[in-house]
Amino acid sequence: MSPQQNNILVLGIGNILLNDEGIGIHVVSALEKEGYAKADLMDGGTGGFHLLGFIQSYSTVIMVDASLDEFPAGNVRILKPKYAKDFPKQLSAHEVGLKDLLDAAFLLGNMPEIFLVAVSVKDFQDMGMELTTEVEAAIPEAVKQVKELVETLKI
Repeated sequence: MSPQQNNILVLGIGNILLNDEGIGIHVVSALEKEGYAKADLMDGGTGGFHLLGFIQSYSTVIMVDASLDEFPAGNVRILKPKYAKDFPKQLSAHEVGLKDLLDAAFLLGNMPEIFLVAVSVKDFQDMGMELTTEVEAAIPEAVKQVKELVETLKI
């Protein structure tokens, strides 16, 4: 990641070795390929406490992650969780680390405004690097929603 240029971070979370679970990384990669510069972009891997400093250095963080939920695979929605309990119950395979990370930021008193672009998946237990057709087709919609959110935040 290059030095901070913006006050908004788009953080892709996921494990690209678990097929659809890596959707957050694929969305950030699509934004990078476009040369999107209205927010800083970061591949956050599977999350973890090493991201705490990055998250706390921004006023707003937009996380993009896979969500195993009641919606059909490929559904994209924006959530505004404040605490770990506000996230979808099955937020990807690394759910404990990401939720703990946000709780730590809150407890340390330097909590940015958090948004979650959740992309619904059917499963994230299969090993492989290929997205399912439904989830791959959701990348343009997730990119569009991230951009629209950034625009509303910059007003």
